[in-house]
Amino acid sequence: MTTVTLIGSRLAEEGTEFVYGGESDACAGCPYRGQCLNLAEGRRYEVTGVRENTQLLDCAVHDEGVRAVEVEPASVTVNVPSKGAYAGSKTSLAGPCPHVECPSHEYCVPLGADFDMEYRIDEVHGDPPHDVCALDRDLTMVEIEPGADD
Repeated sequence: MTTVTLIGSRLAEEGTEFVYGGESDACAGCPYRGQCLNLAEGRRYEVTGVRENTQLLDCAVHDEGVRAVEVEPASVTVNVPSKGAYAGSKTSLAGPCPHVECPSHEYCVPLGADFDMEYRIDEVHGDPPHDVCALDRDLTMVEIEPGADD
């Protein structure tokens, strides 16, 4: 479902994806709080449209101001346990991984997905980018659907 929100003007391009980080201390007292703070914290979004003929608004967080855009929750590419990893099934992330040098780390500890949530697999991509998992996990790379609205 499309939501209208305000984001930093540098991000205000169709196709841009971002993970909403929530309220900043600098947001206190801002007259635009209601339009900016209307997304689910920690969720990945994609800009699907930029509102034309709208004002560039001053912002204490974004140095070049904020602009009105349309966003939708975006899918996330992740590594999940291979057992039962097929399109349409439900899955959870395998758990935290301390091996930040691994080429799969960004998929095992992805931005925009939580370890304590269950997700529906939208598409199976196959083998993850690593050759051997340092935690001896049997993983498959998949695309998970965006979570339900909070």
